[in-house]
Amino acid sequence: MARICMHGYVRGHVQGVGFRQHTEEQAERLNLDGWVRNLPDGAVEVLFEGEEDAVNELAAWLEKGPERAKVTGLELEPQALQGVTGFVMRR
Repeated sequence: MARICMHGYVRGHVQGVGFRQHTEEQAERLNLDGWVRNLPDGAVEVLFEGEEDAVNELAAWLEKGPERAKVTGLELEPQALQGVTGFVMRR
């Protein structure tokens, strides 16, 4: 199966609820590479790449996020592979 990459933004009540930590856990469980970070406007930015099925699974999870989050919008766009290794939380 092909490797693909997605980049995007998660909006809503997504900061202060462990969104980055849970995203990192999900990405690691799915063997994805990339990063996640909070933005000053209250959104969360994410980039992740890996096997297509795993990328699609994380994308579906991002639509709802962890229990305490309230996602009101998700914008994801395909990107060229970035060649990142591992998944990290950026500040």
